[in-house]
Amino acid sequence: MPVISPSTTFPLAGYQRLCFLKNLINHPQIRVGDYTYYDDFESVENFHKNVRYLFDFTGDQLIIGKFCMIASGVEFIMNGANHLVQAVSSYPFAIFGGDWSDAMAGKSYPSKGNTVIGNDVWLGYRASILPGIIIGHGSIIGSYSVVTRDIPPYSIVGGNPARVIRPRFDESTIAQLLNVAWWDWPIEKITRFASRLTGNVAEFLLEVSLDEG
Repeated sequence: MPVISPSTTFPLAGYQRLCFLKNLINHPQIRVGDYTYYDDFESVENFHKNVRYLFDFTGDQLIIGKFCMIASGVEFIMNGANHLVQAVSSYPFAIFGGDWSDAMAGKSYPSKGNTVIGNDVWLGYRASILPGIIIGHGSIIGSYSVVTRDIPPYSIVGGNPARVIRPRFDESTIAQLLNVAWWDWPIEKITRFASRLTGNVAEFLLEVSLDEG
């Protein structure tokens, strides 16, 4: 039986609360990779609602890699939520126009850049990702975590503010996994290695080296 196409919106027969997210996105500032799925207790349409403060005038993007797992209630807070911090007041006078239109002349609101979620990242129930955060490949973000800083690849993270609880593997293994970058393989090769991808990491890396040798 062929592998399901990443262009399938609802990959589980008869179940419409899990979708391959790329096929649902209709916002020019959101990019999602193949096979990344979103699961929602109510409706997958909630994903767009949970990307907060994403405005065209801020120009920032939410970029999510391939093969990610996004649980119900995950929120992405984008740069449109930022206010002035060093000024006398944080109030956004200029957005209301009129005689306040020039209040931000020669100034700009703070921006921390794009929010980037790597490949093979698991975002747990109701995790919140703040603006400009980069989450490394293979990381696991625990339920209710509030991610306020960049996360290294293959980290297990939890808390508010979130902290790295431990790496998933040792440094050498992580380096090898990043070099292999299995998520960029052709789908035929991913399929051939599927049983290894769900198994022991040392055995997987050994088989990859033998296959490439």
